[in-house]
Amino acid sequence: MGFRLRQIEAGSKFIQHLTVDALSQVVPNDVVLAVLEAEGLKTKRERKLNLMVMVYVVIGMGLFPTLRIGNVMNKLAKGLRYIWEDPDIAIPGDSALSYRRDQLGARPIVELFRRICRPIATPETPGAFLFGLRGMAIDGTTEDVADSPENVAVYGRHSNGRGDAAYPQIQGVYLVECGTRAIVDAGFWPCHTSERVGGFRMLRSLTEGMLVMWDRGFHDFNMIVEARKRNAHVLARLPAHVQPKRIETLCDGSYLAYLYPSDYQQKKRGDHCLVRIIEYTITHPDIPGYGETHRLVTTLLDPVLYPGLELACAYHERWEIELVIDEIDTHQRLSGRPLRSKTPVRIIQELYGLLIAHFIVRFLMHQAAVAHSLDPDRLSFSHALELIRDAVDQFQQTIKEQLDTLHQRLLRDIAAKRLSKSRLRSNPRVVKRKMSKFQRKRPENHFVTIPLDSFAQAVALI
Repeated sequence: MGFRLRQIEAGSKFIQHLTVDALSQVVPNDVVLAVLEAEGLKTKRERKLNLMVMVYVVIGMGLFPTLRIGNVMNKLAKGLRYIWEDPDIAIPGDSALSYRRDQLGARPIVELFRRICRPIATPETPGAFLFGLRGMAIDGTTEDVADSPENVAVYGRHSNGRGDAAYPQIQGVYLVECGTRAIVDAGFWPCHTSERVGGFRMLRSLTEGMLVMWDRGFHDFNMIVEARKRNAHVLARLPAHVQPKRIETLCDGSYLAYLYPSDYQQKKRGDHCLVRIIEYTITHPDIPGYGETHRLVTTLLDPVLYPGLELACAYHERWEIELVIDEIDTHQRLSGRPLRSKTPVRIIQELYGLLIAHFIVRFLMHQAAVAHSLDPDRLSFSHALELIRDAVDQFQQTIKEQLDTLHQRLLRDIAAKRLSKSRLRSNPRVVKRKMSKFQRKRPENHFVTIPLDSFAQAVALI
């Protein structure tokens, strides 16, 4: 038996039936309502659009990032319009969406992200745990934002010897669960803010039983101490200038050492922490880092329980967070363009909506992987993203009694696309496109007005 169309009672109000059932297992309606209530937001006059639907529109902007907001609304209402008694029912226009978007603001979307996005791996998730510890990673990225005076004033723009950057940028830092590539915490700051500021903030989401990894650019004595206060462990790259005081060589060649803070007052108090240093090199000439000495610092001190070779290999799982950033920028956002929002509040709203959309895809991919005894790494993100986009109107059209069956079919479709085994977690620091032969666009090139009635007036045959 096939799926049956949902029936709408005569006289119903369109906006009250406009739900996004395809996402409800990840973003339940009651959680959205609870967030709006906690923020003191209530729609006094619904008309054609309420704040709850606006939340889903913001998330939809992350699912359909190349569409203007009016077309995002069309996508989210497509299924309901198909079964609605009035085939010409009008949906909210750009002005209503803009008004409600500003009324919603950024705070409810940030709060929804914090309630929804969490570690989702289970002990049965392949590759999610090491020595019983949940693998986590911290890393940062910058995103181009719309070149408006408001965004420049708040977020700033980088500059170098060739001049100012084309767009203002925002600095983001993510905390990711490596085994599922789910972003469980994130923060955004002006582009000149150090990544370490964001990295330290991400420690708020660490819990007992986690093993957090970061690159040497995040190295900080206080970050290691704070992670241990939260009963989490650290495995991180050590910068060349940091020279711990060697205490004892261990059976696997690693050694115990005291690490000291860079802050003078902390040094004066005698603050220090006991860590373990693991030194290793790459022996294959085709792998980046060949022949170099790499140093890791970890709070896992026992070489028998936590062998150095296994930890050195495990550290390269930190590349999972690089793949997460690639998923968002390359496959989800198709980022040859800046974020669409023209104001700082809308930028934050758009970014957290984007991350919630990414989490939805990763959550459903994990469900599909578990149901078919697969490593989530073996499933295609872009394939899953397209299926979820297509499912939005299918779920709206289907009777509620069959939604669970439709959901199971969605998971089977996601699991049907299998990728080859993941490659080695090591990559060279190179980019495909570095320079442009064209001159930079400068302020005098903006809004150029040519005092002619037609182009033909500027053309002469010779």
